[in-house]
Amino acid sequence: MRYMPARSPEVGTSQQDALQRLGARIKDRRRQLGLSAATCAEAAGLSRVTLHRIEAGNASVTIGAYLNVITALGLTLTIPIVDDPAGDGVRTVRVGDYPGLRSLAWQTGAGTEITETEALNLYERGWRHLDRSVLDDDERLFIQHLADVYSHGKLLV
Repeated sequence: MRYMPARSPEVGTSQQDALQRLGARIKDRRRQLGLSAATCAEAAGLSRVTLHRIEAGNASVTIGAYLNVITALGLTLTIPIVDDPAGDGVRTVRVGDYPGLRSLAWQTGAGTEITETEALNLYERGWRHLDRSVLDDDERLFIQHLADVYSHGKLLV
């Protein structure tokens, strides 16, 4: 039986862009070190074809193969856990500042502080129960801000 490479899974544009940037970084490092594709692939324990697919940012290549090449080139891959995309500390909001949020977090006091990600979760989970007529322009902008910063511009409702 002949094995064919796996089909690439469907990924979003930003994920594909990230994979292509990663592949380009890997290729640049290989070239900086003066390594041929064959030598690099052998050091990583994979085929030249797989190495070329990695350097092209192909989504069907396993993360293990990416990591083998990264390690063989003396690089490290760090994946930060992003709770705060802005990088300036966890952003919080007072529940009572927004009437819609207050109605969704009815069991808490108006002065309760929650993180923006918690606020987004409340909006998304409770959207069907939210009386949108109580939302003022500030709250609508706040909801859009949450979607833009934490959900790629889309509220998952």
